[in-house]
Amino acid sequence: MADDLLRRVALGDESAFASLYDVVAARVYGLVLRVLRDPAQAEEVAQEALVEIWRTAGRFDPARGSATAWIFTIAHRRAVDRVRAEQAGVERLRRVAASSVDTPYDEVVEQATARLDRAQVRRCLEGLTELQREAITLAYYGGHTYREVAELLHAALPTVKARMRDGLIRMRDCLGVAGV
Repeated sequence: MADDLLRRVALGDESAFASLYDVVAARVYGLVLRVLRDPAQAEEVAQEALVEIWRTAGRFDPARGSATAWIFTIAHRRAVDRVRAEQAGVERLRRVAASSVDTPYDEVVEQATARLDRAQVRRCLEGLTELQREAITLAYYGGHTYREVAELLHAALPTVKARMRDGLIRMRDCLGVAGV
């Protein structure tokens, strides 16, 4: 039945297309829905497939298979194309989002906050003993090891470690950082 209708559609018979539509439309929609899982998109793709069938009915070759197989192949191909297009769009958005990771910020606020942080660190350093301040400054700002700090300050290694530990605890308390 569908083979005969499709042959007539190929000749431009609109009533044959209406009959063919009645025969296959629900099954085309069902096939497309199983692929897309979205009723609105399935309706759109099923309609696109049926329009393609109307336009290309002359290409149908009964020697290569049945009309319904040909129709469902077109519908399935359209549905898969839609899935691929959606995936490509999502991938494109993901790439764009990944490439624009720079989050905008207020540069003035950033500079002011950094300036306040530096001022607070300087204030807290001033509250340390001379040996604590020198040891911490040499280690953290100068990049020296405990042993190098001890040599530079002409102090015993255990003394330097104890002063740095005590100084860092005082810095933590002064800066209001929660203890670990």
